[in-house]
Amino acid sequence: MTKPATITIDEADSTVTVRDEDGERRLAMESPEAFAAISRAWLRCGWDTKYVYGFSWLGRPIIQLPEDMIRIQEVIYRLKPDVVIETGVAHGGSLIFYASLFKTMGRGRVVGVDIEIRKHNREAMETHELFDYLTLIEGSSTAPEIIQQVRAEIGPDDTVLVILDSNHSKEHVLAELEVYGPLVSKDSYIAACDGIMAQVQGAPRTEPDWVWNNPEAAAHEFVSQHPEFIIEEPALPFNEGLIDQRVTYWPSAYLKKIK
Repeated sequence: MTKPATITIDEADSTVTVRDEDGERRLAMESPEAFAAISRAWLRCGWDTKYVYGFSWLGRPIIQLPEDMIRIQEVIYRLKPDVVIETGVAHGGSLIFYASLFKTMGRGRVVGVDIEIRKHNREAMETHELFDYLTLIEGSSTAPEIIQQVRAEIGPDDTVLVILDSNHSKEHVLAELEVYGPLVSKDSYIAACDGIMAQVQGAPRTEPDWVWNNPEAAAHEFVSQHPEFIIEEPALPFNEGLIDQRVTYWPSAYLKKIK
């Protein structure tokens, strides 16, 4: 794990000074390196202030970093999957987000799985304009009977993309990768969300074991044992800027099925 840096931002001088275990570097504000340093601090500050708890999509709270949603939208639009499976429902905002993409594209449906779908959240989703695009399944995401229900929602020729956003412990994410990996179509992805846990360890609402007990660690261990998957950043469909790295809560999230 990289040790935290000390960052000094001088807007008047248009420089960013970074002091870390590698020494001190004075960076021009317009450099990608300065952007990366500021972004890392911004992500940590956003975690501390619960920044992601302030957004909704078509009326439902969506507890996600907006950039992560825009990026996965790019992936979904390019792949045009028939089914998106998401473990972890919460308020249902991300399910509604994916459903809105499918309505726009004229195809696709969303399967949401959660160990508990609270009554008020279920009612809000069941009365939502886009509920026809949703299937809600309540139960443990790794239980055999739940996996059987999920499989029943997938047609023989369907293209499937999976998003893991439930229990973020390394053990649970590994278990989800094992049972949902076979459902992913070739050239599609299974995304293990919230690997940022390692990066923000020590901040409020974190645990000491997050250094290793997180989805990013699970993703790397899984691909080391499953050669049919690689960790691959989806290509940016448009980029006229200097930045080629995501500002994300989902580092190393995209596991692409290559065979």
